[in-house]
Amino acid sequence: MTTTSDVKYTMNTETGQIASIIDAEKVRADDEYVMHTYGRLPVTFVRGSGVYVWDSDGKQYLDFLAGIAVNGVGHCHPRVVRAIQEQAETLIHTSNLYYTAPMTRLARKLSEISDFEKTFFCNSGAEANEAALKIARKHGKTKSESKFKIVTAKQSFHGRTLGSLTATGQPKYQSSFAPLLPGFDYVAYNDVEALKAAVSEDTCAVMLEPVLGESGVYPAHREFLEAARALCDAHGALLIFDEVQTGVGRTGKWWAYEHYGVVPDVMTLAKSLGSGLPIGACLARGAAATTLVPGDHGSTYGGNPLATAAALAVLETIEEEHLLANAHAMGAYFVHRLNEEPIKSKLSDVRALGLMVGVQLVQSDARRVQTEALARGLIINAIGDSTLRFLPPLIITKEHVDQAITILSEVL
Repeated sequence: MTTTSDVKYTMNTETGQIASIIDAEKVRADDEYVMHTYGRLPVTFVRGSGVYVWDSDGKQYLDFLAGIAVNGVGHCHPRVVRAIQEQAETLIHTSNLYYTAPMTRLARKLSEISDFEKTFFCNSGAEANEAALKIARKHGKTKSESKFKIVTAKQSFHGRTLGSLTATGQPKYQSSFAPLLPGFDYVAYNDVEALKAAVSEDTCAVMLEPVLGESGVYPAHREFLEAARALCDAHGALLIFDEVQTGVGRTGKWWAYEHYGVVPDVMTLAKSLGSGLPIGACLARGAAATTLVPGDHGSTYGGNPLATAAALAVLETIEEEHLLANAHAMGAYFVHRLNEEPIKSKLSDVRALGLMVGVQLVQSDARRVQTEALARGLIINAIGDSTLRFLPPLIITKEHVDQAITILSEVL
């Protein structure tokens, strides 16, 4: 057995399995000062570059989670770092009582690469979804006082603020915080008949993820999203797509809705938009774009010059480095490698859209696989007992995929 000098774990050099967790001093400090809202893995990261991060003991890790789909252009991309540095030296914050150039440039860019006319900026995906819910409720009230119901999907995830938590179709996240907001109905994902039964004249919006991410990467069926669009049109409701995880190139296109040819009225973004700097966005078109007026909504930090300058650099990097095409190609290559032996026999299902990949394990040992992969230098995500999620940076190459497959083969 060998023990690292500074950080975290004792590791069996033959199996690579972590035997003990983090040094006691770090655990005590974390226990004393930090609210424990996460179960942390036994590592402290101190530096990142491209597809790799390093811990405080100098060990290198291949990151196939990207900060949970955040570091889309990789860690500390030079262009993004330069944009942050230059903006930080110029202007960081003024509040939304005034105009700032980076916000305007980013809003224009988002409109140019999407089907949306206007953007509200905030700081996270949950906040973006809260804005979308408020747009939906106000838009419904312009038609009828009873038009306030919102339909979402079971097993969806939309955030942890009270409104976005209510929209999240998972009781395990909701039970401790009841009573939740009234007026929400939940239907089985990809169940067209259930969706038809749930939408009525009292429905102000249908809110869906084009791919269920947090539940294990389940892409929508085209007919399900087409039905949602038709039902919203028929009943005067808004169609909202939560693209917090799927947006900004993750699926091989700018937006996952492009795969389906179904354009929502409202789309929410965050995660990869800032490639590590907190930013969220709620985009809207048509009547939804002008529903909110001064006094209806706001965000002190939303759209601040630093975050918007970083996000604009992210979008420009994706364009100039052709990362949409790379995400499509590397996603297909990764799926191909996962369907080869010896890994194939250990999996019961592989689901993917671009570089958003989920696999179902034959054995219910996803957490063991996650932990042992980490010990071998690969960062992945266990969802429950038998599902693994992979969300690597859009800049990965075949060599990085092969490296990940080698480690997975050893662990599995």
